[in-house]
Order: sequence, then C-alpha cells, then structure tokens
Amino acid sequence: QWVYNILEKKAEADRIIHENPDPCDGFVLVPDFKWNQNQLDDLYLIALVHRRDLKSLRDLTAEHLPLLRNISREGKEAVRKRFGVPGSQLRLYLHYQPSYYHLHVHFTALGYDAPGIAAERAHLLADVIDNLAMDSAYYQKRALTFALRADELLLKKFQEAGRV
Repeated sequence: QWVYNILEKKAEADRIIHENPDPCDGFVLVPDFKWNQNQLDDLYLIALVHRRDLKSLRDLTAEHLPLLRNISREGKEAVRKRFGVPGSQLRLYLHYQPSYYHLHVHFTALGYDAPGIAAERAHLLADVIDNLAMDSAYYQKRALTFALRADELLLKKFQEAGRV
C-alpha cells in the first residue's frame, strides 16, 4: 500500500525527485528511507514503476525495454540535475528476490556499500536491458540464484519442501 500511496500522491508527494507520468512506461523517483539526504556518499533512491502488473524481474520481457530505458536515462538525468551526481557515479539495480513485489529499481552512489548489492541479489539495470534485448523471455527461462536470511519465511517454505 505504501507504494500505491506514493504513486497516487496520497503520501510523500513532496519527496518525489522526478516523475514520468506515462501509465505504461513511466515511474516516480523518490529517496529511499535509508538515505537521510544530507550527504551524497550514501545516496539512495528508488524508481517505482506506475504499472501494477510488474511484480519482479521475472515479469520483464522485451516489451518493457522502453520503461527500463526511461528509468535509466531519466533517472540519471534527474539525479544529475538535483544532486550533481553524474550517471557514471551511480549503480542502478533490481533485487531478486525483491523485498516487496512491485517492480522498482534502486539508484545508489557507486561508492556506497548499500545493503543488497551482492551478486546473488542485485541485477544491474544495464545488464537487464541487454539481456532482454537479446532474448525477450530471458528472465522467464533463466535460473536465478538468490540468498535468503535465516529468518525469512521463504527459506522456511524451501526447508519444509525439502529443497534446502
């Protein structure tokens, strides 16, 4: 509901850094709660897509390339204009498994050792775009390795099913 409140401007409308209002290929860019917005060393923003049918990386196909390219291009430009940080100094990535199932892209300062940037969780947006350009069904077919914390419900489900 938090995501929908932001997208519908019922909450945090004053925190929006950038918005592309297109219902298919648009998004809003907002500061993550982990970032106090006082220093740029730990810059952390989230791009939330307007589409509600995209839950995670697994839902993406070549049809979504315009959306992903908008997020990359417009998001980097918005960060440059607002904070003076060039796109070359940003890390843009998606998590799999995500912490919530509404497609979103993380923007962090390149030098920031943000939680969740490890290889078994973070998928760079540039790589996602390239993979989908090569094969529209890449993320439906590919095995994706991911780590789980010991207290996560999903890990318990895997254990109960004898998969771990």
